[in-house]
Amino acid sequence: MSRAEILGRIQRGLHRGPLPAEQQDALRARLAAHPRHLVPARGQLSPADRVTLFLTILAKEHGTSARIAAPEDAPAAVATYLAAQNLPPAAVIAPHPDLRAIPWSATPLLTLREGPATGDDAVGIQHAWAALAETGTLVLPSAPDRPQTINLLPETVIVLLRASRVLPAMEDAWDLLRHEQQNLMPRTVMFVTGPSRSADVEQILELGAHGPRRLHVLLLDDTAP
Repeated sequence: MSRAEILGRIQRGLHRGPLPAEQQDALRARLAAHPRHLVPARGQLSPADRVTLFLTILAKEHGTSARIAAPEDAPAAVATYLAAQNLPPAAVIAPHPDLRAIPWSATPLLTLREGPATGDDAVGIQHAWAALAETGTLVLPSAPDRPQTINLLPETVIVLLRASRVLPAMEDAWDLLRHEQQNLMPRTVMFVTGPSRSADVEQILELGAHGPRRLHVLLLDDTAP
C-alpha cells in the first residue's frame, strides 16, 4: 500500500475533506519550526554529569557498560566481556568507519564477520550514533554502515559509544540528526534503552523477549578531562 493510499484511508475515516488552506499553512509552519518541548533539569547537565547519568540509568535498565580510554582498548574489552558471559569469542560487526579503524587483530582469538546480522549470530557489535542522558537511551539511525539487524537478532549486543555523543535529551538528538543529515532523515531511528524485556506474563520480568537478552556499552572516553 502506497503512502497516498494510507493517508487517503485515514482522511476517509475522519469523514472530512481536505483542510482549509489556512489550517494547512499552520501545520506546515509547525512542522518546519521543530519547537522544543520542556526539558527537565536532568536533561541540562554538564558533559561529565550527562555521561554519569546515562550509565546510571543504563544499569537500572539491566544494561552493562565498560569505559575505555582509546579505540585500541576495544578488542580486549570485548574479549573480556564475552569470556565473563561464557560466550564464544565471535561476533558480527557493523561496517562503520569507527569500528573498522579499531585494531581487532590485536586480539587474535576474536573472530569477527562484517555485515548485517542473521539468526545464527549470537553476538553483534554495533556503532552508536549518540545516546540520551535523560533516559539512558542509545540512538541508532539506520545506515549502510549501521545495519539495524545487529540491534535485533543477536542475543548479545555490544555497542561502541563515544562519551562526546552523550546528548542531554531527545530534543537535542533530533536537532543534531537534522543538522548532520541536512534534513534528509534516515529511514528508521531506533531508540534502545537496555536489553529487550517484557513482564506481560504474570508480571515476571523476562529479558530477551523481543530482541537482545544482553546489552553492553563500551564507552570511549573521547572528551577533554
